[in-house]
Amino acid sequence: MPDYRLLIFDWDGTLVDSIGRIVESMHRAAELCELPRLSDEAIKGIIGLGLPEAIRTLYPDLREEALVERFRLGYGEHYLGLENEPSALFPGVLESLESFREQGYRLAVATGKSRRGLHKVLAGRGWLDYFDVTRCADETASKPHPRMLHEIMTHCAVAPEQALMVGDSAFDLQMANNAGVDSVAVGFGAQPLQALQAYGPRLAIEHFDELHAWLGAGQGIKTDEVGEYVG
Repeated sequence: MPDYRLLIFDWDGTLVDSIGRIVESMHRAAELCELPRLSDEAIKGIIGLGLPEAIRTLYPDLREEALVERFRLGYGEHYLGLENEPSALFPGVLESLESFREQGYRLAVATGKSRRGLHKVLAGRGWLDYFDVTRCADETASKPHPRMLHEIMTHCAVAPEQALMVGDSAFDLQMANNAGVDSVAVGFGAQPLQALQAYGPRLAIEHFDELHAWLGAGQGIKTDEVGEYVG
């Protein structure tokens, strides 16, 4: 049975209900750059990537660097403006995270957001010191490259078999597979569970509390009678 010590979470669509704001901000940036308006579903399909990779995927013919930069800035300014009121946590997230901390899990965030963007949303919640470590796409390789997870595991001195990645996109689960890490697929974010099942998650959930219950049923940390870790 897995002995997880480290829980790694995607941010948008996994912990917070921010998908609508991302889609809106992408549409706004496209308007500013006079680019075609894409479907909401197309935009949801790139959530999880770093912003430069997302722009290249959505607009592969967009090669003018100045226009790419205008798109990036337009997206960022609009999204950060919306986040003056932080996106709501999904039901069960706060209670579950608090319980995980009390149980001794290390907690981390691996996100396609920029460091500036993640700092803003964490500061808005008073969570700048909440997680053991956070990694953002603009300071490492974008998902699905495994570097982000490797850096988090190195920081926490945890082996791949002791880590669990929780995410709502194919990029999250691909990254976990590439790093040799188990994953949990979240069906209430950017992509439906049916699409995520192809990546072999150990668990698929439609409510965050299901993760809490699964880990509480003996899937995670094992302790002895005095609460110390045992192998």
